[in-house]
Amino acid sequence: MIASDAVPTREIENVFIPMSDGTQLAARIWLPQSADDEPVPAILEYIPYRKRDFMRLRDEPMHRYYAAHGYAAVRLDLRGSGDSDGTLADEYLPQEQQDAIEAIEWLTQQPWCNGSVGMTGISWGGFNALQVAAHRPKALKAILTLCASDDRYADDAHYMGGCLLNENQIWGTVLFGLNALPPDPEVVGERWRAMWLARLHANKPFPAHWLRHQRRDSYWQQGSVCEDFARITCPVYAIGGWADGYSNAVPRLLAGLSGPRKGLIGPWSHSFPHNGFPGPAIGYLQEAVRWWDHWLKGRDTGIMQEPMLRAWMQDYAAPAPFYAERAGRWVAEPSWPVQQPASQRLFLTGGGTLAERPGVPAVFSTVSPQTTGLGGGSWCGFGSEGDAPLDQRPDDGRSLCFDSEPLTADLEILGVVTVTLVLRSDRPVANCIVRLNEIAPDGSSARVTFGVLNLTHRVSHAQPTPLSPGETFTVAIDCNAIAHRFSAGHVVRVAISNTYWPMIWPAPEPVQLEVLTDNSWLDLPVRLPNPADATLRPFEPAESADSTSTLTPLVEANFTRTVSRNLTNKEVQYRMISEGGDLDAKRVRIEDINMELGHHVERHFLVDDQDPLRAETEIVERMLMRRDNWEVRVRARTQMRATREHFVVDSWLEAEHDGNEVFRREWHEEIERDLL
Repeated sequence: MIASDAVPTREIENVFIPMSDGTQLAARIWLPQSADDEPVPAILEYIPYRKRDFMRLRDEPMHRYYAAHGYAAVRLDLRGSGDSDGTLADEYLPQEQQDAIEAIEWLTQQPWCNGSVGMTGISWGGFNALQVAAHRPKALKAILTLCASDDRYADDAHYMGGCLLNENQIWGTVLFGLNALPPDPEVVGERWRAMWLARLHANKPFPAHWLRHQRRDSYWQQGSVCEDFARITCPVYAIGGWADGYSNAVPRLLAGLSGPRKGLIGPWSHSFPHNGFPGPAIGYLQEAVRWWDHWLKGRDTGIMQEPMLRAWMQDYAAPAPFYAERAGRWVAEPSWPVQQPASQRLFLTGGGTLAERPGVPAVFSTVSPQTTGLGGGSWCGFGSEGDAPLDQRPDDGRSLCFDSEPLTADLEILGVVTVTLVLRSDRPVANCIVRLNEIAPDGSSARVTFGVLNLTHRVSHAQPTPLSPGETFTVAIDCNAIAHRFSAGHVVRVAISNTYWPMIWPAPEPVQLEVLTDNSWLDLPVRLPNPADATLRPFEPAESADSTSTLTPLVEANFTRTVSRNLTNKEVQYRMISEGGDLDAKRVRIEDINMELGHHVERHFLVDDQDPLRAETEIVERMLMRRDNWEVRVRARTQMRATREHFVVDSWLEAEHDGNEVFRREWHEEIERDLL
């Protein structure tokens, strides 16, 4: 539903935006009907996720909403994606940023644009909004970035704390398959097949490509705006969710940028705040319009007089694989970091406790089973069943645990939890994972936040160094930022392990990790009660425009997530199958363009409790496009295992047109492990 003050809109199904090298990028545009006579600001979203088909029904309610509120909303396909010319070689390349700059200039020359442009996007689009802002194109007046990061190495889908995320293979295979889809013949005409073949031949297995950069090198520095926050001078609104993989960037951007900025972190996963899980949802599009009206139309909406950071303070929730909503309340800080931060330090003691004073020094030792982490949920949740971390008791039983006394009063934290540990390792390569859990009186253990560190990266992500077995060293491990209220009567627990499967790839051999309680502690970013929280402007109810397209489900989707253990060979398999992929059904038809779409996803993770070299992963993506007698099928598959010295990645890409194979290629790559 659109508010009563909305204006009539019109739509341009496709327009090609020319680049200086002759390449044409395909855009879909929504406009106020009066824009030719009364030019308006433009809002650009710039992503590779196919504006015409796979993202069609996601795009329409949001971009029509912007148009109905007096903006030209532009959805642009990246070079080599959707109906755009060229090939897509990688994420966030300088070419991608230059294309955006040229597209922004093109927008300013259109009769329906008044010369002011904003840029927005979630995930990839949130990344490149930040990256383009760092180039300071004159017409770019403000950006709104969601579920994105300022740091491509330390806080993205590839590596976390110097550890290899299995998300690297998951997301890489998604892009590998998506990058193999053709443009729509109804848009580009007979040249579609030549464009498609060029994409297929230029495509590459992205997981292996990213695995060649295992430390923070120039590859990751390019496009990481944290390298020089001062380059961004336009106003920035950064939004994230506690259940997402990218919430850490919001407080970092607020602390690092010097221009006008705001931050919002809700309970949501990797999704827009008006339709994501966990709820509660908010009127995100109304909030976005307030932002755009202020910076693109010069209206005083009051948004910049409100606190810099607004965050959802989560209450305790019993562990569950899915939350429709998280109980809590909105809190706010006028600036970030807070001017007078409060903190509480709890020491790890020889009695296995967390105490306000150091206890008698002791040494604890663990060789974590390789299956520690099966209850960890997804690194980046999308609000699906199984995304959320489960009851942590099985993982706690495989970890070193330190517990507080039951709390005598509620305890609220907001910010980054840090665990400082004095450690010894018996191997040169080792990981350390810390989890902060809340233990209810019934014994259930709910994960509040967590952090991981490849201990060879203890000093530098750019220049890791091996451990000296038996040598004592100190590390400070930052957990993901969080806002959380511990309940009175509950227990605060720190759990420590050296494996976390299937979220991170294991070290090359089992590790005995020793924790010395002398000078080991937990720092909690305590937030004191603030009466101003009760006076915050409430968010409006969620709303959006109606979709103008019709989606017909053809085959019902099926989603399963299972863990199985083979007692004869000690193998444990974690499996996820989504027969609907990114769609609401296994197969759907978009009636308006007479296009049938299918998306099937399989993810398999296998490990042995005692042998990290038994770890194996397989990711499969199958995609279908069909219109009348025209049909395209794509299958992308990657497998990964490792020896002590190398990662071994096998990849396959297959494509069919009307039942006939048009492309098949296999890759076998062995990539040296770099202290990983």
